[in-house]
Amino acid sequence: MAEHVLTFAVSWAILLFEYVGVAVIAVAGAQGVWHYVRRDPLTRLTLAKGLAMGLEFKLGSEILRTVIVRELREIALVGAIIVLRAALTVLIHWEIKNEEQAAETLPQA
Repeated sequence: MAEHVLTFAVSWAILLFEYVGVAVIAVAGAQGVWHYVRRDPLTRLTLAKGLAMGLEFKLGSEILRTVIVRELREIALVGAIIVLRAALTVLIHWEIKNEEQAAETLPQA
């Protein structure tokens, strides 16, 4: 009984994290387009921060998924997805750091 309750709760939490991650990425993409059209020099920084936040939610869902996997093959697949998303997050944070440094050197209007 407790296992079924845990599986149910984790499944819903995974869906919630996935949907929130997708929503954050979609909103960040729309904001990125808006900033690009306005020729905002901080477009890349704004977009990168939104993508990083969305990936954090999606990474959280994959970590939760490890609670309910039962087979070694599933664990390997979830582990590979976690590694890929973690690598993307690190790269995006590196890009954010570089963009913030570049933004500091922009002349003030």
